[in-house]
Amino acid sequence: MSGLARISGALALDGVPLASIAARFGTPCYVYSRALIEEAFRAFDEGLEGVAHTVCYAVKANSNLAVLDVLARLGAGFDIVSGGELARVLAAGGKAERVIFSGVGKSEAEMRAALAAGIRCFNVESDPEIERLAAVARSVGKVAPVSLRINPDVDARTHPYISTGLAANKFGIAHAHALDAARKVAASAGLRLAGIGCHIGSQILESSPLDEALDRLLALASRLASEGMALEHLDLGGGFGIRYRDEKPIDARAYCERLARRLGPSGFTVILEPGRAIAGPAGVLVTRVEYLKGDKARRFAVVDASMSELVRPALYHAWHDIVEVAPRGEAQATYDVVGPVCESADVLGTDRALAIRAGDLLAILGAGAYGMAMASNYNSRPRPAEVLVDAGGAREVRARESVESLFALEKRADPPPPR
Repeated sequence: MSGLARISGALALDGVPLASIAARFGTPCYVYSRALIEEAFRAFDEGLEGVAHTVCYAVKANSNLAVLDVLARLGAGFDIVSGGELARVLAAGGKAERVIFSGVGKSEAEMRAALAAGIRCFNVESDPEIERLAAVARSVGKVAPVSLRINPDVDARTHPYISTGLAANKFGIAHAHALDAARKVAASAGLRLAGIGCHIGSQILESSPLDEALDRLLALASRLASEGMALEHLDLGGGFGIRYRDEKPIDARAYCERLARRLGPSGFTVILEPGRAIAGPAGVLVTRVEYLKGDKARRFAVVDASMSELVRPALYHAWHDIVEVAPRGEAQATYDVVGPVCESADVLGTDRALAIRAGDLLAILGAGAYGMAMASNYNSRPRPAEVLVDAGGAREVRARESVESLFALEKRADPPPPR
């Protein structure tokens, strides 16, 4: 039995009670389902069965080594945006030849590391990056495979902070400049044009913007072919949304099946970069109620998780369902669920109907993506443990940080010199 369910009233993930995980590993604590991760990946991979393809998991969504290992064993590729993410993928058993390197600010050192590893391609996003990558590749005697990330100026109709496909966004090469950029790559010693792609945003809930972006990519690919620049792949990005509250996400399998039917005859290899859609629904953040404050204009449930562990509500005003791990069967009251961090923005959820007492456990749902990956040590808070539920058991896949580890790399100031 995969997913969240109640067993004798108590919330469990894949049959493992969340209360038992909290007792073993403490709170706050991230808990992930291996079964749900595998199920979500297979929806993309099997849906694309009719066309040559690689599903490149977006590592930025959740970069825990165990999560990456689960996906590597399924044959996933990986979409990375830093040298650190490349190192993680390789440490987890991922294959470099299935890695694509995205991001607007790749350093020379990161380019060298990726070339040495033998990644599949670089998603380049500007003329200066083309020039830098060509110089770096020549300096190490290699030819860098390149895919142009095109900004198609398509509105993904998502939150402004996670929209990436508009002309006003920092990402990608302007669609009007794409042909010139391709010519520049084709003429550069040290570079090989392998593909084109786009990524128009995150938490996308309808397929029409994706279809519009694909139309623009296909038109560009046709123009490139007319000039003798044949492409190996089309990278259609990711950004597939999930349910946080009452959203109706795109059916990933049905979308991919439709994509395979359309692009199968084209000869292109199709690359997708889902992250949130794979990791998001597979994770929960378990937290404990420290205090209930009922003497204010609003009722507050103060919990031991905070914006340091889950910044999405503070950053995007994002909604996550918050539910009792073991409901009391008592009358509910309306609470704002807040953390102990010294910021008024440290709010995990407002106006939540809960029947709780101090010491009770709550589960914050849909927290598998952009949760731990964006966690911080603000207020000198150790980041939480991460736990993987697998085959009816639970094991810690990242230990809780100690306070001492937070300043292990720091040094005290030297005594001032005598006057």
